[in-house]
Amino acid sequence: MHDIDPIETQEWLDALDSVLEQEGEDRAHHLLTRLSQHARAKGTQLPYAITTPYRNTIPPEKEARMPGDLFMERRIRSLVRWNALAMVMRANQKDSSLGGHISSFASSATLYDIGYNYFFHGHENDREGDLVYYQGHVAPGIYARAFLEGRLTEEQMNNFRQEVDGKGLSSYPHPWLMPDFWQFPTVSMGLGPLQAIYQAHFMKYLINRGLAPEQNRKVWAFLGDGEMDEPESLGAISLAGRENLDNLIFVVNCNLQRLDGPVRGNGKIIQELEGVFRGAGWNVIKVTWGRHWDPLFAKDKEGKLQEIMDGAVDGDYQNCKAKGGAWTRENFFGRSPETLKMVEDMTDEDIYRLNRGGHDPYKVYAAYHAAVNHTGQPTVILAKTVKGYGTGETGEAANVAHNVKKLPIEDIKHFRDRFDLPIKDEDLEKLPFFKPDADSPEMVYMRKHREKLGGFIPQRRQESDVKLQTPDLKAFEAVTKGSGEREISTTMAYVRILGALVKDKNIGKYVVPIVPDEARTFGMEGMFRQLGIYSAEGQNYEPVDSDQVMYYKESKTGQILEEGINEAGSHAAWIAAATSYSSNNVPMIPFYAFYSMFGFQRTGDLAWASGDIQARGFLIGATSGRTSLNGEGLQHQDGHSHLLAGTVPNCISYDPTYGYELAVVIQDGLRRMYGEGENVWYYVTTMNENYIQPAMPAGEEVVKGIIKGLYCLEDNASRKSDLKVQLMGCGTILEEVRAAADILRKDFLVEADIWSATSFNELRRDGLDAARWNMLNPNEEKKVSWVEQQLSGRKGPVIAASDYMKLYADQIREFVPGTFISLGTDGFGRSDTREQLRKFFEVDRYFIVIAALTGLVKDGQLDASVVADAVKKFGIDPTKTNPLYC
Repeated sequence: MHDIDPIETQEWLDALDSVLEQEGEDRAHHLLTRLSQHARAKGTQLPYAITTPYRNTIPPEKEARMPGDLFMERRIRSLVRWNALAMVMRANQKDSSLGGHISSFASSATLYDIGYNYFFHGHENDREGDLVYYQGHVAPGIYARAFLEGRLTEEQMNNFRQEVDGKGLSSYPHPWLMPDFWQFPTVSMGLGPLQAIYQAHFMKYLINRGLAPEQNRKVWAFLGDGEMDEPESLGAISLAGRENLDNLIFVVNCNLQRLDGPVRGNGKIIQELEGVFRGAGWNVIKVTWGRHWDPLFAKDKEGKLQEIMDGAVDGDYQNCKAKGGAWTRENFFGRSPETLKMVEDMTDEDIYRLNRGGHDPYKVYAAYHAAVNHTGQPTVILAKTVKGYGTGETGEAANVAHNVKKLPIEDIKHFRDRFDLPIKDEDLEKLPFFKPDADSPEMVYMRKHREKLGGFIPQRRQESDVKLQTPDLKAFEAVTKGSGEREISTTMAYVRILGALVKDKNIGKYVVPIVPDEARTFGMEGMFRQLGIYSAEGQNYEPVDSDQVMYYKESKTGQILEEGINEAGSHAAWIAAATSYSSNNVPMIPFYAFYSMFGFQRTGDLAWASGDIQARGFLIGATSGRTSLNGEGLQHQDGHSHLLAGTVPNCISYDPTYGYELAVVIQDGLRRMYGEGENVWYYVTTMNENYIQPAMPAGEEVVKGIIKGLYCLEDNASRKSDLKVQLMGCGTILEEVRAAADILRKDFLVEADIWSATSFNELRRDGLDAARWNMLNPNEEKKVSWVEQQLSGRKGPVIAASDYMKLYADQIREFVPGTFISLGTDGFGRSDTREQLRKFFEVDRYFIVIAALTGLVKDGQLDASVVADAVKKFGIDPTKTNPLYC
């Protein structure tokens, strides 16, 4: 833009310089803000910018100075780089299918090294440690450092990605496979940043509720710039800004490349992310250029260099590193005569070595120092690096860099020379691990820094020092005694159980009720006033329903986490609470109730991560079932979540029909997870259909059967009849099963034993265990599955019906002695009455009767004409299209 009065412009600039020098930044900010406000009041719209020039946020004169030994740290960092490279390449010499990644850690080694040396606190020295979410693909670098620290053996390093024999290291951060090392599973990209935000959020929750001390702990999340395209990566950043999570630091490794090419070849990912995070209320620190650029910036009096930097796109910057100094001189600096003159005294090699901010320890230290001392906002550090840094022509800044797992010998030599590694030419092909003696200066230096910061990381606590006394079943008598003549849903029974738990004097304060938004749908609004909804700033308004008994109450010490219309965020908050025993040394008992299909299906990746991270807590699939949530239709009605639950090995799932079954399941879950420290978590479905809740039958066999997944609810073996069937059901469909038994008895003289199948998933696992034992131990006494034990001596075909897909009940087919028929709700849901839906999906009492009669025909006990007559009697259209295809 042409300046019509440069002298006046300079006067304004000089005035600003004077204010900055004499009165400081705060006064300058105030004046500029007032000027902006005044201009807007006069109707003048100022140029809008949410990004800053493409350079470092912190100018050189304001950088905190790194106190350590730069040369010692470079030697250590070089050893870590080498051992990471060697580990991946050695694994692939054994078998090239093992894979592994070199380039991601090569670009981020300095980012981690500075954290290890100065900022990442361990959990010794009388404080809890910082929580670090590592970028999944950098695992080799984290192992390489742990090897130097003496935490991993050479045998383990030699078995990278070879875990079956128990001697190896997992490919990525997996707590389930390395339970004393990794804290968080992060390689499913996007889950790390989302979980980190809610971890920081939950940490504040614990502090504000007085359950954890304020120790200035930080949550660090290391991310790739390509990873930021995942919706989960950015989806919750507004929460962090809104909640002022100044305990949260994102470090985005901006090497400008995705897995297969540039992140933003036609733009600038750093500028884009700066605008997004700044708009969400974050403190943004850009670490774009290393200190070798500082003399050039000092020469840039006319701003020509800055102009070129602002105009160049990431595709250009990738070329600068991929094509070398001569290309950069001609195609970058050559865009202006002034900038070309700036580098006339520099060789092509000098230009190539102009470093990026993420590779400069001084710049990274200054950024971290500013981040940990910033208050009132979360901080994101956008650090520019080169993917495959140091790997030579094969991997450095190349589009294929992510998939590089081997280097040719020339590039290995280049790597060795670039990082001054003491390895002879003749040893290079052997790729030896290099580890100095324990008393060497390097090892002493590493230990000294980690001891000062509270010990090694990553390091996972497997059990909390705090032990919870779980209640026994008597605590839930309000539910186990039944509802009398009143009809209530199991969702309401769940609320009563939760109410009893929060009042428990031993564990009440550790219970964390979590809902996305629809607490009133689940009947939980009574807890608003009793417990309060957590808000970091309390409640600064009078709620519109303040004159009502159950008004909406937010509180800084509130116990409920109501996370808005946000199932992924709610699940991430649940994970933070469900792993608090490990992360915070404070065991918490989270109950996350979600609305039907918007839970397990929508956040299945987080459910899998819950298993990996060894979460302990309860997911409640409220308003569950394909036909019980009758009016909501196709995208609401859940007929498959239990099948999804069955895919997670340590998820224990139940579909109880009655409140007492729900109480037994929750009490047993508390015992297993919090009494015995078992690494399982629970998925339990509840329904919104009202019916009379019976009292719990007497006997330990009932409790045992509920937990195992099957028990006899009505034993009619004593009734004399030539025709017998075994009817199984779960959830609300068990009520249809019971009604079907009455029809069979009255209209067809068929007696039925009625079974409550609380968990077909658990029955399947029990059956598979028995089958495996019998196959591998042919000379030992045979094991008998729970299903076979219960049905032993029972007569007649077995009919199982649920409000889920047929496959759910079908899982036990191989363990059922005799004829087995399963009924379920395959197909898309739709809106109608429950009666109509159950007729449509063929799981109502009449279809159960037809299935039972069909089973008797298969067993040769009835003529097929009886079934045909029944079909006609019940008005069933045999030509109707299968609901699976409707």
